Amino acid sequence: MRGAGVSQRIAVLPVGSFEQHGPYLPLATDTLVACAIAREIAGTHPVHLLPPVTISCSHEHAAWPGTVSLSSTTLHAVIRDIADSLRRSGVDVLVLVNGHGGNYVLGNAVQEASARGERMALYPAAEDWETAREEAGVVTSLLTDMHAGEIETSILLHTHPELLRPGFETSDHVADDRRHLLTLGMSAYTDSGVIGRPSLASAEKGKQLLASLAESFGTYFSLLTSDS
Repeated sequence: MRGAGVSQRIAVLPVGSFEQHGPYLPLATDTLVACAIAREIAGTHPVHLLPPVTISCSHEHAAWPGTVSLSSTTLHAVIRDIADSLRRSGVDVLVLVNGHGGNYVLGNAVQEASARGERMALYPAAEDWETAREEAGVVTSLLTDMHAGEIETSILLHTHPELLRPGFETSDHVADDRRHLLTLGMSAYTDSGVIGRPSLASAEKGKQLLASLAESFGTYFSLLTSDS
């Protein structure tokens, strides 16, 4: 583990997914995004960076080949087991860096841990993404930029440009009214798997998004170490 004292108390766990991301982004996109955010955090704060959880709750993407999912019960159990194991080794704070919007159960895991008197946080919140979007000059709203859009494509253009295939420049698709998403899945709203405007993505936006998220994490770090 890095450093001493506080640095030994906080672990950061990237949680991604393995699901379709249109014709141009890899199945591991959410994991790559979560890892990129976690690395930025570890570069600016004294934390213990863990390897990622690479498969999670992607049931809404089941219509596309390649997508693999865990049940919410399994993901919840994995998070709790990791947190328990960390505490036994003296690391009593766990931050979940979530890269996949469908991992709703992570919020429940954090709430339940907090109710038990444990220290856990979920990052980034929607407000952190909104700040990052504005500071990076991302044009698309968070509502519109749902999947394989300007934000995710920008981050991968910055961190893993070699993994992008041609096509993001011409794959924009908007579907802001998704009220039946949980019932019907993503395929009811997009043929390609894209919901957003990837044509507006750039590596510079990806760099600025990550820098903003690393800065916003400072308030979480202060909160989680307030009794140190």
